Amino acid sequence: MTTLDVDAVKTFVTIADLRSFTRAAETLGTTQGAISVKLKRLESQVGQRLIERTPRLVRLSAQGAAFLAPARELLAAHDRAVAGLSPARPRRFSLGIATHVGGAEVPTLLARLHAHDPALTIEVRLDDSRDLLTAFYRGDIDAAIIRREDDGRDGEMLTTDHYGWFATPDFVHRAGEPLRLAASSPSCGVLNIATRALAAAGTPLTESFLGCGSFAVADAVAAGLATSVFSCRLAPAGTIEVSRRFGLPALPPSEIVLLSALSDARSRAALKTIVSAFREHHRLPADRTTRTIPAEVLEM
Repeated sequence: MTTLDVDAVKTFVTIADLRSFTRAAETLGTTQGAISVKLKRLESQVGQRLIERTPRLVRLSAQGAAFLAPARELLAAHDRAVAGLSPARPRRFSLGIATHVGGAEVPTLLARLHAHDPALTIEVRLDDSRDLLTAFYRGDIDAAIIRREDDGRDGEMLTTDHYGWFATPDFVHRAGEPLRLAASSPSCGVLNIATRALAAAGTPLTESFLGCGSFAVADAVAAGLATSVFSCRLAPAGTIEVSRRFGLPALPPSEIVLLSALSDARSRAALKTIVSAFREHHRLPADRTTRTIPAEVLEM
């Protein structure tokens, strides 16, 4: 029976998440040479090539992709076994997620956190990026996943998000008329970017449903009552991107970052779990300099 080296499995998962031997070495506090040796040891144990590496690309092989989920389960089981050797102490972890950021990955993220540390009580707060930033610096939350504004705020970059103008296919807007815009809050950073872009383009605006909350905004847009700005992956079902149809200005992409001031080992491990789960759903685009939303999400 094959016996796997847990440390080597951890090295493989880290390389798979970061798609970089250099970053994996930095994360694990070791050298590229050391993680290469551990990966080769694991590949020898399983008799399969798990990572394909070229001078410009690091990616999973077909066997590596199939092994990734079982590898995570092995590491989670190992961590639970080690934790079981000492009395579990109740812990709390408060995480803020910006409303323009959180999507389908949130259940996976929470499930991964629970599997990593069953004794962890997870508190999740959904709010605008600016409000979460204030809460983070006040110490009200332990970590936050938010949009990076033009203020150059610190944080570990997770991915780049793209935004567009969305409405139902039958939504009507005539040139020269005020644009009916649904927005969740006057302080919303995405709304501010959108209104500045409209002002620069000379497009008049009438704000509808202002302050009704992010879910109500999505409902208003899905009902055909207004248009609004959404991440291209979070637009309401049944809506389309309408910037070309109505001559609306292109919106810049936004970096999503993780903020945390935690330093103890268990909390840092939880943060790595968050980063891993998030990046699985948000792979960085090949061209990080793109300043408009991808062409495939635009209405044809």
